[in-house]
Amino acid sequence: MLGGARQSRLRERRLLRSLERPSELFANLGPNWFATIMGTGVIATAGATLPLQFPALHAVATLFWAAASLLLLLLAGSTVVHWVRHRDAARGHHRHPVMAHFYGAPPMALLTVGAGTLLLGKDVLGERLALGVDAVLWVLGTLLGLASAFAVPYLQFTRHKVSACDAFGGWLMPVVPPMVSASTGALLLPYLPAGEARTAMLMACYAMFGLSLLASLLIIPLVWQRLAVHKNLAASAVPTLWIVLGPLGQSITAANLLGANAHFAVSGTLLHALETFGVLYGVPVLGFALLWAALAAAVTLRTARSGLPFSLAWWSFTFPVGTCVTGLSGLAAHTGLGVFKAMAAVGYVLLVGAWVLVAVRTFRGSVLEGTLFQAPAQGMPARAASRTALAS
Repeated sequence: MLGGARQSRLRERRLLRSLERPSELFANLGPNWFATIMGTGVIATAGATLPLQFPALHAVATLFWAAASLLLLLLAGSTVVHWVRHRDAARGHHRHPVMAHFYGAPPMALLTVGAGTLLLGKDVLGERLALGVDAVLWVLGTLLGLASAFAVPYLQFTRHKVSACDAFGGWLMPVVPPMVSASTGALLLPYLPAGEARTAMLMACYAMFGLSLLASLLIIPLVWQRLAVHKNLAASAVPTLWIVLGPLGQSITAANLLGANAHFAVSGTLLHALETFGVLYGVPVLGFALLWAALAAAVTLRTARSGLPFSLAWWSFTFPVGTCVTGLSGLAAHTGLGVFKAMAAVGYVLLVGAWVLVAVRTFRGSVLEGTLFQAPAQGMPARAASRTALAS
């Protein structure tokens, strides 16, 4: 009891000091905070594309798009403050063997909000303005995503001190953004000038699809090996197992969205092949995604029995699951099967439930307690650093 009261007083003092010096709130702001935008925005995009539509769902999805847009503005501004006032800390993120991988989160946040603006924001802003916003966010998100897909693995290859027993789901974060660009780029195809511009866009999206998919297929076995051989995954890192669903679900989404919009750019045999590819690729990958979801759920529940500490890594319960929902929606649209429609609806309900849980805990840890603003450790071995970074 005394220890709990002492910790409570320390949290109150830390929060009061932060309120007295507001800039300190931004001292340890890392790119992992953009996962909150991803997890919020995916509820909007998944709701907009769900096979079962009704007015209340559209209103809820629009509300989540607005919330994600507001979060993007707030975090973008906070990041500017962080770089201006705490430049050394900001420059240190890329050297951190865990935090560096979360540089994949900002581009995915931009792309998710952009897609939501086109799908839902056009009813609020008008189609022309919504299209302009999405185009700008797509270009920025794609450029940043390609940069993260190159720079973070390069740093890992040359500077970060890691081994096979340090592999975790977060290693996928920097290579997934191009897959999100492929998915959201498909939505822009109808608005491009007919002819070579559309065809070039379609081919670019498939190239980014391959870039992200093949990189993910190299990383996922490393995560499996760590779990099977080393069995040393810290409790704070367990939620990142769900990140593996991200490239799986997003690739199913991309394959089906690109196939559905390919008729704007190509025709004939190639069009038929791309439309068919969405189903031929999506259904087998869905099978593995369901297996991984079951394994991740079992490990998460097992860990929760002995204590699953809250951290921003809990946002891994949202966006990756959301990509599976959008993937199921794409398969439902192409096959017409009721089972895919039902699975998408159930997945969406679970997604919203996960978001509520994680959002409440995030509000508590950031606004009420201030514990989420703690600094990640520098100069640690990757395994020890992961516990600190994922707890912030």
